[in-house]
Amino acid sequence: MTKPENTGAIQADGRFRPGQSGNPKGKPKGARNKATLAAQALLEGEAEGIARKAVELAKVGDVTALRLCLERVVPGLKSVAPCVAVDTQGANSLTGQARALVEAALAGEVAPDVAAQLVQALGTTARVEEVESLRERLEALERAMKGAKA
Repeated sequence: MTKPENTGAIQADGRFRPGQSGNPKGKPKGARNKATLAAQALLEGEAEGIARKAVELAKVGDVTALRLCLERVVPGLKSVAPCVAVDTQGANSLTGQARALVEAALAGEVAPDVAAQLVQALGTTARVEEVESLRERLEALERAMKGAKA
């Protein structure tokens, strides 16, 4: 098997240069799949009749048709939690802040799901701080080892 000729699009590490395609003569942007085009051709001019039939089926109790119609009429609900202010200033640690959030949820000041999300965010923050601390300690150890060798 022979290697393809290097057209200048490939970097020394074997990856393509940013903005360069591995197949410049490939499928053009916006090209549609043949099956999609065939399905669209079959449905051409029938969309109104199909929608009407789905509504008729939904009206007589077809649950699948009803779900299909409702999904098109009523958009999916998104969680819209109000912004809340929870006083965590007195807590000088992540554990204290998490405790303050749980207490706020217990007192009804904040919704339990919102408190859980905020506690989860604190957990993520703790992991980031832990990794940063480990990195700093490792760098200090490496500096100390270099100093001991010299």
